[in-house]
Amino acid sequence: MAKYLISFPAAAMQIPDGQRDTVIRESHAVIDDAKAAGVYVFAGGLDDRVPVVRVAADGTTTEGGYPDGPALDGGFAVLELPTREAALDWAARLARACSCAQELRVFHFDPAS
Repeated sequence: MAKYLISFPAAAMQIPDGQRDTVIRESHAVIDDAKAAGVYVFAGGLDDRVPVVRVAADGTTTEGGYPDGPALDGGFAVLELPTREAALDWAARLARACSCAQELRVFHFDPAS
């Protein structure tokens, strides 16, 4: 089985007025279903109140992420699934619940990690 990252950037989530509680409830329900199905690894969002820093090999830090990279924010779920088709199904469920399209990526398997 492979681990899949299902995610979306914060800007993609456009919640219609008055629907915030519904979106939260429905997205949590999908995560609860993933837990019940035994495919849940972890999920959540990055805390944007904590500043991002880059840490060099010598331990020095620089404020901010990589300047040329995309902002890493929004919501994330990691699920362990038997097939890409199963991952696409879970991504579609999260897209419906969160009211925005999801990006799907698979983690490269490294037996040493």
